[in-house]
Amino acid sequence: MIDNQIDFTLKSDTIENLKIFSEILKKDIGQIVEEAIEEYISNTQKQMLEKNISDENAMTNLDYDEFWDGVEI
Repeated sequence: MIDNQIDFTLKSDTIENLKIFSEILKKDIGQIVEEAIEEYISNTQKQMLEKNISDENAMTNLDYDEFWDGVEI
């Protein structure tokens, strides 16, 4: 069985901001945290994908002279 509960500690400033935004947005603090984590994961995955593509391109991109160097036609 997967444990659906995680214990962690937040700074007091973060907790105060969560309470304030919870009141302003009329959202449960848990919902705000869930949305923030989903956004973080999405952005991190996007950055990782972009970095992987960039790294791949760096290894495979050759300019014209490098590509044809040593090829005799």
